Amino acid sequence: MDDPPSDERLMLAYRAGDAAAFEALYCRHRGGLYRHLARQCGDPRLAEELYQDVWMRVIAARADYEPLARFTTWLYRIAHNRLVDHYRRHARDAAALYDGDWDPDALPAPAGNDPADQFVQADLAARLAGALAALPAPQREAFLLAEEGGLTLEEIAAATASERETVKSRLRYAVGKLRHSLRDLLP
Repeated sequence: MDDPPSDERLMLAYRAGDAAAFEALYCRHRGGLYRHLARQCGDPRLAEELYQDVWMRVIAARADYEPLARFTTWLYRIAHNRLVDHYRRHARDAAALYDGDWDPDALPAPAGNDPADQFVQADLAARLAGALAALPAPQREAFLLAEEGGLTLEEIAAATASERETVKSRLRYAVGKLRHSLRDLLP
């Protein structure tokens, strides 16, 4: 059984003109990237706009792509830079964007058909979304890059232009605050 090609190989194939390689990359990362942007900006419409822009930047940068880091590090670095650019251009106070009306019910419904299970899952999703939204933006970003993006400390540091120890601290504080916010759910 053949292992699927790495993201980096797919991007190099796309750089060489293989459109199917881009499709494979897009399918692998579309969900995680969109969720990351939606949770970072708190506005599904803005997240969709940023999401499309990130993929357009990937397409535009394909000729210059070099696998100097994992593809996900490169992709989330583009997303991070796009978020920063947006805040610089459109927001006097970026923190106000995180207080927007983000609807956790806009997430896909749980797989179970039992209404009681669906209610519990929706309540958990709302609590988690609220706890994430309450985190300071840098902590939320580090946490989501680790959890949604699967990036290591070094990759998060590269994606956010931060020091490894800074990222480590942000993750530690984020996890601590999330545990505190959701402490009644922990055993």
